[in-house]
Amino acid sequence: TVNDYFRISQERRVQDIGGQLTDGRIDTLPTTGSTLLEPWRGDSTRGYERLHATLQTVRRQAMVTVAPDHQGYFVEVIVEKELEAVGQPEHASVGSVTLRHDTSLTSRQKTRRNRVANLGWVPQGRDISLEQKILQEIRGRVASIQPGAR
Repeated sequence: TVNDYFRISQERRVQDIGGQLTDGRIDTLPTTGSTLLEPWRGDSTRGYERLHATLQTVRRQAMVTVAPDHQGYFVEVIVEKELEAVGQPEHASVGSVTLRHDTSLTSRQKTRRNRVANLGWVPQGRDISLEQKILQEIRGRVASIQPGAR
């Protein structure tokens, strides 16, 4: 399900190590948000999020944690949203020789989840609507696999 929305950068599966189950984790690469002109992409949910991604450059990145429990698994999906911060409008004539903030430039500062922050991107918090959409799809796929599940 996560692969339907993002490209996966790292995956650590749930493992049985000495009779103890470890947590699994999926980290994704940042993806620019889909716009109103890209209805086939689902990383921007309907309404405000898709309109916002159309008018501003927005990107999202997901982290999924799967924690085993004696009755099943706990799944946590976190989608962080960032807004591009440029020094000037794209087609402005003033300051065209100044340094452009690009995704290749990184800061030495770590974010709260121990990732390196990119210069030129301002954290906007979590995208709750996309998190819920992904969780609903995961639940739907798991429920269709288990016989008798509702």
